[in-house]
Amino acid sequence: MSIIGKWYKAFKQTEIGKIPKEWEAIKFREVFSCIKGKKPAELIDEYKENYLPYLSTEYLRENKATKFARISEDVISINKGDLILLWDGSNAGEFFIGKEGILSSTMVKLQLKKENIDSVFVFYLLKIKEYYLSGLTRGTGIPHVDRNVLENLTLPLPPLPEQQKIAEILSTVDEAIEEVDESIAKTERLKKGLMQELLTKGIGHKEFKDTEIGRIPKEWKVVRLKESKEIDLIMGQSPPGKSYNKKGEGLPFIQGKAEFGNMYPSPILWTTQPTKIAEEGDILISVRAPVGDVNICPYRLCIGRGLAAIRIKEGSNIFYFYWFQKEKQRIESIGKGSTFKAITKDELSNIFIPFPSLPEQQKIAEILSTVDKRLVLLRNKKEKMERVKKGLMNDLLTGKRRVKV
Repeated sequence: MSIIGKWYKAFKQTEIGKIPKEWEAIKFREVFSCIKGKKPAELIDEYKENYLPYLSTEYLRENKATKFARISEDVISINKGDLILLWDGSNAGEFFIGKEGILSSTMVKLQLKKENIDSVFVFYLLKIKEYYLSGLTRGTGIPHVDRNVLENLTLPLPPLPEQQKIAEILSTVDEAIEEVDESIAKTERLKKGLMQELLTKGIGHKEFKDTEIGRIPKEWKVVRLKESKEIDLIMGQSPPGKSYNKKGEGLPFIQGKAEFGNMYPSPILWTTQPTKIAEEGDILISVRAPVGDVNICPYRLCIGRGLAAIRIKEGSNIFYFYWFQKEKQRIESIGKGSTFKAITKDELSNIFIPFPSLPEQQKIAEILSTVDKRLVLLRNKKEKMERVKKGLMNDLLTGKRRVKV
């Protein structure tokens, strides 16, 4: 990477602080004009000729086109690479690099006024201003970008060759992050497919039967959770409010889904008067909105009324962790309440669960755990790369570190 370290000389003072003497400090209004999107007369759900994707934030973030609009003089068309600003809504102030499509009425197209500006460079430059813009939005109902704040935004602008080099470096990092994202998505699809296959068909079975939980191997037993001698169910109960602390005094306490991770929760509170206890290895299920999320208890802790602990006395807790994960939708459907869903002990204890042999449980758990370990590695890799990108943006876009041109 063509970076030549920090420069401590050749800076000049500007209204946005010190910048390299070769750089300019320029107002947003000198660089861009804004073209507001228009609401199309018609939106359809499927693509057809002379229609383009309607550029929702979902499409721009995840490349998932859900609506399409006709190409006409009454709408604003966007080309790939155009810069877009989300003008209205809860995320007002967010910038995107556009895809070919029709601009949403909640967005504006940023039209460059000057020729000596690299659009990818200024995209990254504007990304570090998002927090500032979103913090100064206007409107009591639907927030929107404050035009005056935006137009008076001062931007540090290097010479074009340096802009292009910085854009190249940051784009390279983004491309690497996108590759990791694709690997994560591919691995998640693999896990979903394996869960469906292994948790309904098992390993090596030839004969199957219809049961309360669907078609499963003939050798597997199915019983209600409350009828199993191998499983205990503990419903959570919140300790007295005055017993909570963040100092690590007493027993770790978790209240619900908010503390859940991919597999293990992370307590942020402790209690000196624990009530219901979950032991290491217990399966934790959220029983108050959202219902059905699953984690594994990493060590002895106290659980609040938003959780239940399922203790596997004979069997693989990892197998049942994945099985309950697969059954989230079914468990969620049992929950009662229109605005705040919850599931009771009686409802949870009447759920039917399968009982493969222990060796088969362990084998299925091992296969799925291997996939999950890869997911953890990929997510950690992405987090590390995003930290690198954040550091590079902070240094390169302010001139703290310079590039060789």
